[in-house]
Amino acid sequence: MPELPEVETTRRGLAPYVRGRRIRALKVYERRLRWPVAAGLPTRVAGQRIVSTGRRGKYLLLRLESGALIVHLGMSGNLRVVPADSPRVAHDHFDLVLDSGFALRFNDPRRFGSLLYVRGDPLAHPLLAALAPEPLGRAFDAGYLWRITRRRRVALKQLLMNSRLVVGVGNIYASEALFRARIRPQRQARSLTLPEAGRLVRAVRTVLRSAIRAGGTTLRDYLRADGSPGYFRQRLYVYERAGKPCRRCGTPVRAVTQGQRSTYYCPTCQK
Repeated sequence: MPELPEVETTRRGLAPYVRGRRIRALKVYERRLRWPVAAGLPTRVAGQRIVSTGRRGKYLLLRLESGALIVHLGMSGNLRVVPADSPRVAHDHFDLVLDSGFALRFNDPRRFGSLLYVRGDPLAHPLLAALAPEPLGRAFDAGYLWRITRRRRVALKQLLMNSRLVVGVGNIYASEALFRARIRPQRQARSLTLPEAGRLVRAVRTVLRSAIRAGGTTLRDYLRADGSPGYFRQRLYVYERAGKPCRRCGTPVRAVTQGQRSTYYCPTCQK
């Protein structure tokens, strides 16, 4: 599933192609996404100029002269830049055609992605207004993480993946951050000390920034805006490395299931 690094990588890849361009047309080939694409949306956005790109959590924002488009990549989606006349392939659901001759083409085999329009500030939309702090923002610091872990018995990895507490970390990056912070993912959140909270915040930020620089992580479906895969998979320390030697100490990496998701950790390095 595309997480924060994949969405941010997509945003950065799209920005040079879309900023300041006018929308020539929105061609919708499949309206049945997570939420049906509004029938009148092509008329509403045609002719508008794209002022800027943004991101909130895992939502991609295209701010227009009037309102904004909110795009979610779902579980298997990608939004890439293609020549507007390039042939479509299976699961291409819409084209946002620009006056440059390029189009933003959305492909999503599972159709869990979405395309929404909001007239005012997109950050006030119900899907975005209640989102937790960004892990790369100032509000997510050691004090915040320590406070939200008090009295919580939930495992630390599951807490990191709770979008009501911090957005966009996701399964891969939670495992990797906990390894870098030398903290076991199964520990109860309330056991976290303030110094450990600081270490974990730094690890989360390091992992996410490294993943963004590498273009995200491609495991199955995710592609960057230029159609290339993300390369952070080659830099993973524990994720999907069960039975292989820890890159730090050589102990075999273990895998457990937490909340129906696979978790990977080193039993020696992580306490």
